[in-house]
Amino acid sequence: MSAKPAVLAAVGATLVAMLVLPGAQALERPGAIRITDAETSHVHIDMGKAGKSPGDLDVYSQLLYNKRITSKAIGHGKMTCTAVGTSGQSCTAAYFLPQGEIVVQGVITSRLIYELAVIGGTGLYNNVRGALTVTSLDRKPSKELLVFRLVV
Repeated sequence: MSAKPAVLAAVGATLVAMLVLPGAQALERPGAIRITDAETSHVHIDMGKAGKSPGDLDVYSQLLYNKRITSKAIGHGKMTCTAVGTSGQSCTAAYFLPQGEIVVQGVITSRLIYELAVIGGTGLYNNVRGALTVTSLDRKPSKELLVFRLVV
């Protein structure tokens, strides 16, 4: 018995699936997203010497809002930062939005205003790049303006 019919059947099924199933939605042109966040938790883990020192971890959780559309949260964010000196933190964050996730990374020297590189995403944000600028709006409780400038 030849494997040829099985291979042809598999190729045929793949072609049918490609034609019938809708393609993944993805951002098709540059764009900006302006939202706010509200911190829901902050955990500091002292990894080195007592007090602030390289290697210390900070883990932040936020709710994400677009108050122009709804007063309810539209998503959430998680950020993990590792102290790399006395004033800097190397941070990675994921922002979970209704149509996908955006991942950012970079070094922060001040929580008042900082910029991180957009390194990718999922769903609508699959393969995006760009920058995230974060500006502090309130310190207690922590609220920030997030402006994603995305390119594809």
